[in-house]
Amino acid sequence: MSSITWTASGAGRTRTGLEAGKGTGNIGTMDTYRPRGGPPLLDMTPDGEFRDPVPPRRGWLDQALARVGSVALLLTLAAGGLLLVSLAILFVGLLLPVLVGAGLVAFISLWWRVRSLRRAGGTPVRFVVLRR
Repeated sequence: MSSITWTASGAGRTRTGLEAGKGTGNIGTMDTYRPRGGPPLLDMTPDGEFRDPVPPRRGWLDQALARVGSVALLLTLAAGGLLLVSLAILFVGLLLPVLVGAGLVAFISLWWRVRSLRRAGGTPVRFVVLRR
């Protein structure tokens, strides 16, 4: 018993069943670099490598948009660099008062200890710097 059946229609006989007729395929829509209606082209080097198809020529609009895009990219990078520099200056401006305040607190603390040590009659405080 065959699983393939033939049916008659107005356009002629068509094959249906488990293995229906041959489909149209997708090569015609995928391959844009071959002549219409011809077989697919396999461009191969003498080594056995396949060559990439030649891309279509770029028009004046593509070239103009590429130049405008490259200028826009350079401007974006320059603006990003300026933004980073301005953020660094902002953080230094925010940390500078904290640094001055911490230094002032450390100075007052050392001054107070030296003063109280002198009042108590202790030995004078000497700061020693070791050099090698």
